[in-house]
Amino acid sequence: MKTNRIKLIAFVVAIFGITSLATAQKSYTLDSKSTFSVAGTSTLHDWEMKSASGTGTATLNIANGKLTDIDALAITLLAESVKSEKKSMDKVAYETLKTDKNKNIKYVLKSAEKVNETTWELTGTYTIAGVSKVYKTNVKTTVTKDGLNLQGTNKITFSDFGMKSPTAMLGTIKTGQDLTLKFNLNFNL
Repeated sequence: MKTNRIKLIAFVVAIFGITSLATAQKSYTLDSKSTFSVAGTSTLHDWEMKSASGTGTATLNIANGKLTDIDALAITLLAESVKSEKKSMDKVAYETLKTDKNKNIKYVLKSAEKVNETTWELTGTYTIAGVSKVYKTNVKTTVTKDGLNLQGTNKITFSDFGMKSPTAMLGTIKTGQDLTLKFNLNFNL
């Protein structure tokens, strides 16, 4: 009788241990395949600048192949890692971003709310050109064999972050005020 009771207790403890292990929070690191871009318009043409050199971490709960919670998320991107196909455009962009004083672009999660199985609404603080603003962002999530993929976009403006729309060629080429931030983030153990 005592042996059966000990076996039952051991079985219950093992089940609870496995369940706890399956739903435990884990820290994930941003991998090198993650990409970032910013796109806009000008009086000459549409443009896009890209980077693949961000760093970051996320504290996530993944249970039974599904994302159940996003507890923390922080991304840092070296501002001068964002590049276009033209060095002259990069120079103007870095002046606009005030990279001499603000070396990084940052994002820090404040809260995450599940919309459905593959969509979450993130509320977080973007810091660009030394100015911080809170935005809501809908992201598509995909659980991978290694961790999690997050994809999303945000619409912002230069003035949101205290920046003036860049101009070139003595003001004859003007950049539109609206920008689209795009990201494709992979977090792996």
